[in-house]
Amino acid sequence: MRTIFQYKIIPDVLLTVIFAAAIFAISQKRMHIFISLGLAVPMFACTWLYYWIKNSHLLMVSQVFGTLFVGFTIGCLQKFIFNQKTVTGEVIYAAMIVYLLIAIMWSFAYSMLEFFYPGSFSFPGGGAQDFYHFLYFSYVTITTLGYGDVLPLTQKASSLAILEAVTGQMYLVVAVAWLVGMHVSRRSR
Repeated sequence: MRTIFQYKIIPDVLLTVIFAAAIFAISQKRMHIFISLGLAVPMFACTWLYYWIKNSHLLMVSQVFGTLFVGFTIGCLQKFIFNQKTVTGEVIYAAMIVYLLIAIMWSFAYSMLEFFYPGSFSFPGGGAQDFYHFLYFSYVTITTLGYGDVLPLTQKASSLAILEAVTGQMYLVVAVAWLVGMHVSRRSR
């Protein structure tokens, strides 16, 4: 029990820090703070309560609010990126963070799919895995790296994987085109 708690708590601490930083990053408007806290607090509460109350529904509530929180954060960052007149380091970092957050959002979706439809994915060693296996699967999918150890087994899982791969590639195409176009038009003036 101690080793499971010991190793599972580290990623949860890191995810909490990342999401707290996201709240700070999108806090230019008071309303954004309220919305992000309204989505993040239930997610954090359910994530951390799960260590004491082993109820899978707590994780599901955490994942639903996590998906909404990450989606809201992505929307705020996208608005920031597309409202800029010049390409700065801050804009490039925001674009990179959006790409990474898209993968986190999809990992929540995969985890929810596995909760509602057990056996949607094949894992090494069999059995259902925790959120961080889905995070790994999501990054493998969005980067179109390819599979070897985790596989979608159902049409629903395969469809989500296809949508994520296409979303990731389309985001890269649009974001790079936008940033390059903005940079070129600024330099030509």
